Amino acid sequence: MTSTLRPGWAAIFYLLLAGVVPLLAGCSESDRPLESPVRLEGAIFGSFYQVTLADPLTQDQANELQEGLDEVLEQVDAAMSIYRDDSELMAFNQAPLGEWQPLSNALIDVLAISRSVSEASHGAFDTTIGDLVNLWSFGSEARPREVPDPADLQQRLEEVGIEAVEIDENALQARRLRDVFVDLGGVAKGHAVDRVAAYLDSQSLEHYLVNLGGDLSVRGYRDTAEEPWRIGIEAPLDDQQQATHIVPLHDISLATSGDYRNYFEAEGQRYSHVIDPRNGYPIEHRVASVTVAHPSNTWADAWATAMLVLGEEEGLALAREQGLKVLLLLREGEGWSSVASPEFAEFVGQELTAEMNLDVR
Repeated sequence: MTSTLRPGWAAIFYLLLAGVVPLLAGCSESDRPLESPVRLEGAIFGSFYQVTLADPLTQDQANELQEGLDEVLEQVDAAMSIYRDDSELMAFNQAPLGEWQPLSNALIDVLAISRSVSEASHGAFDTTIGDLVNLWSFGSEARPREVPDPADLQQRLEEVGIEAVEIDENALQARRLRDVFVDLGGVAKGHAVDRVAAYLDSQSLEHYLVNLGGDLSVRGYRDTAEEPWRIGIEAPLDDQQQATHIVPLHDISLATSGDYRNYFEAEGQRYSHVIDPRNGYPIEHRVASVTVAHPSNTWADAWATAMLVLGEEEGLALAREQGLKVLLLLREGEGWSSVASPEFAEFVGQELTAEMNLDVR
């Protein structure tokens, strides 16, 4: 059986068909797949973020993801910033001593992880160090960059200690037992990376790289050939950004803590922003940076900070004890050397360990 369109319907059909082309052309900017990879970026926490996506996306999808990323990072900032008076953390810091305060699940999780790393590192990582950081002019207080008075330093040091914050994880509450100022600067950025990665996972994205101020999380591959993401480990240089090692990564997080960018000098001596909670002074050893690979960037960030405080021997001992994948860059005159834990060497493989000239300990 055959059928024919009446002349009138045929005319309408062709008019509609003719109208479809410009209509599709008008929508094509938002519906057409974008060239891979797609990069979304912005500013947060006084730093930057960049998310690289290898999944096929349209402009509309990319726009929605950008809005979602900004919302996730705003939530982290509203919970954990010490630079905004309305944050959840600042409300906790200003709450009466000894009184339980209801806290968000995210803040409780970060406080609990911080406590675990503090206990394992014997106090080398401690979130109650905020007043000391402020005294050294690296915190939220507007202070001149100068060496603090020893008496003031000792007074604030005596308050520091992770036992000053009690956490009830089941009831989602915590309280300060002493007048400490909780500063999550050594762990909040890692938590933000994990939150961004979780958001991307919730959007069914399988191939991405999250970079938040140098803390990274990768999933899947960077292209259809299933090439791993290639990440540069930054050289410890004050005045430029340069990769000293290139590491292929797949489904893992990487956090780096270094002392070579944020510092001040007084009377010919350099004072790092990395404060040792055990003595109240900036670190002075030859470890310039610590990089930790871990499934969770929150943990990686905290471990990297702890091991940077501990230094070469204690830091490597802790890495072996905890079975952590750790890379240390050590100052050697005007250059540097690379030392790795056995787990990191196993992680990158024998060939790359030799190529990176790693001293495995």
